[in-house]
Amino acid sequence: MYNRQFSRRDFLKTLGLGAAALTVPGALVTKAAGKTKPNFVIIFADDLGFGDLGCFGHPTIRTPNLDRMAAEGAKMTQFYAAACVCTPSRAGLMTGRLPIRNGMCSDKRAVLFPDSGGGLLQSEITIARMLKKQGYATGCIGKWHLGHLPPFLPTSHGFDSYFGIPYSNDMDKIKDFRKKGFSMFQPKYEHYNVPLMRDEKIIEQPADQNTITKRYGEEAVKFIKKNKDNPFFLYLAHNLPHVPLFASKKFLDTSLRGLYGDVVEEIDYTVGQVLDTLQQQGLAENTLVLFTSDNGPWLTFKDHGGSAGLLRDGKGSTWEGGMREPTVAWRPGTIESGRVINEMASTLDVFPTIVELAGAKMPTDRTYDGYSMVDLLSGKGKTKRNTMYFYRGTQLRAIRKGPWKMHLYTKTEYVGQKVRKHDPPLLYNVEHDPSEKYEIGKNHPEVIENLQKEIVKHQETIKPVPSQLEIPLKKD
Repeated sequence: MYNRQFSRRDFLKTLGLGAAALTVPGALVTKAAGKTKPNFVIIFADDLGFGDLGCFGHPTIRTPNLDRMAAEGAKMTQFYAAACVCTPSRAGLMTGRLPIRNGMCSDKRAVLFPDSGGGLLQSEITIARMLKKQGYATGCIGKWHLGHLPPFLPTSHGFDSYFGIPYSNDMDKIKDFRKKGFSMFQPKYEHYNVPLMRDEKIIEQPADQNTITKRYGEEAVKFIKKNKDNPFFLYLAHNLPHVPLFASKKFLDTSLRGLYGDVVEEIDYTVGQVLDTLQQQGLAENTLVLFTSDNGPWLTFKDHGGSAGLLRDGKGSTWEGGMREPTVAWRPGTIESGRVINEMASTLDVFPTIVELAGAKMPTDRTYDGYSMVDLLSGKGKTKRNTMYFYRGTQLRAIRKGPWKMHLYTKTEYVGQKVRKHDPPLLYNVEHDPSEKYEIGKNHPEVIENLQKEIVKHQETIKPVPSQLEIPLKKD
């Protein structure tokens, strides 16, 4: 749990004063002398649903650290992932660009696999690569899933160090796994030959997934302590609660929600480790921490998958439950404690936000799909995002502008159903109706017409790019 001694911050809170009372007005500096550039920590869950955290309404999953993070920071209730499945979503976060622009999506293969020969191209600029030029130490811990070959690994994309698995934890199943007691609902890590890597080297195969979340947390603490005297960027990308589910002994069989709850509660514990370490090292006021997920819950796995709460559907779909994520932002003294941000934002906005805060400039040689959230997070302004495009592979399936969301194509859940084309398109007001239950297109033909014009303008900016997901692995 996120425990700490009763501090001056706690004393000020009993007097009704916020964290800002600890800092000089207008000064965004840490207690570490001479340090002015802010640090950045992105904590990224895998397949976590909108309704899976205590602070987002789950009745039996205990997330005291994320709840505390939300109480000291801000909940973002209309925050979208860049895509509804792993690889394109992570590409969008890392680059601030829709995956359709850089080949990190496909209509034939949803994500990268161990037999994939492609990955995020060197021509792309990641958050880490951009920050390295600004003098930042950069570390990646956890699931990468943007290419497992040397040219595509984190250390080839601006990260000084890497500790984690290169693709999803359910891949690389052992041969004849079905004959060896395999069960997705009673998993054994030995059934998955997933490699654990340190930088470019495999240090464990198969990765012991029973302890992997625990080790990610420990690595995150080490990274922060090692780089406390310099500006740093930490990308902590958990490979859970993606199935198969694993938890360490300390958390196994402890949650009312069963194994899925055990897993989420252990991830929550690592959030506490990060926040504790930042506090203890005097870095809290100078560090922006963002917690979110790559896409919605994998509903086909029943109670081993999560919940999108009141949102419709989950992973693999462009309904709200597939791409709207539980998100918390934290930076004491800058983000007002207890805020609820009900304005639209996205993982695509993380890149330009970090660029602005780091004092860098956005590249001008390519198209970006994100907007800086600096004013939104500080409370000095409204969101700059008015439109969101919902892709599945290369197909634009939906668009949201303001409160209006229009579906051109839909496909329920992750597998089994066929894609349905809608003519006329389906229309919902997702601020009035976040569950997308009540179709209202007949009452608002002018809205549909306006959204169709927006799509035409958007598609004029898209240039065809060969898919990196369809490149086969060359055999020796």
